[in-house]
Amino acid sequence: MPETLLRPVIGVTGPDQGGDHAWYFTRCAIVRAGGKPLRLTPKNSHLNEVLDGIVIGGGDDIYPTLYESEVLPNTRYDKGRDMFELIHIEKALKQNIPMLAICRGEQLLNTYLGGNLHQDLRKLRHFTRNRWTVLPLKTLLVEPDSQLKELLGTTRCRINSLHSQAIDQLGRGLRIVGRDLDDIVQAVEDPSRPFLIGVQWHPEYLFYISRQRNLFRALVQSARQLI
Repeated sequence: MPETLLRPVIGVTGPDQGGDHAWYFTRCAIVRAGGKPLRLTPKNSHLNEVLDGIVIGGGDDIYPTLYESEVLPNTRYDKGRDMFELIHIEKALKQNIPMLAICRGEQLLNTYLGGNLHQDLRKLRHFTRNRWTVLPLKTLLVEPDSQLKELLGTTRCRINSLHSQAIDQLGRGLRIVGRDLDDIVQAVEDPSRPFLIGVQWHPEYLFYISRQRNLFRALVQSARQLI
């Protein structure tokens, strides 16, 4: 079969309840990129399914005990989802399955690799606002010698912001390749792997911007090599 007709299976993780908007937009981005999306949740984990690539999606904050921190009041956690996604992350890393980790997904990946998180970013913000928005109102600064720069085609662009946590201490093997104007980590990658990128923003909600679609195109293209 010609390579252009191969549709690799791309798992997309999310919660058991809610997350429909993120799933819809991520699904559309993967289909448009030539992949076949498969929704993964704790109750429908598809752990025995053969995946060619995976998106670890956004959502509630990571349970703090996973990185030896304290539980905060008035904060939503989903420990069941943490555990199910950690299994998928471990599987993907061991099998070298291409991975795009989005927002919470990037944070959980970093935690799995031994890093930790800033739990409350408000005290770190001086040049950016703390409000959440799906609109690209925040500035991203990209390392020039990175895979992310190749995909975005620029060292400076606009992104959205839907998070209250971010990477603090970096996990093993990861490299910081994107920050915002407050020097908060916005993107990481593992140069030793064919495709492993984590982003703090939500590219699925920026599907109308070509450079953001490139993240999903690259994921699907890398996953196609496993078929």
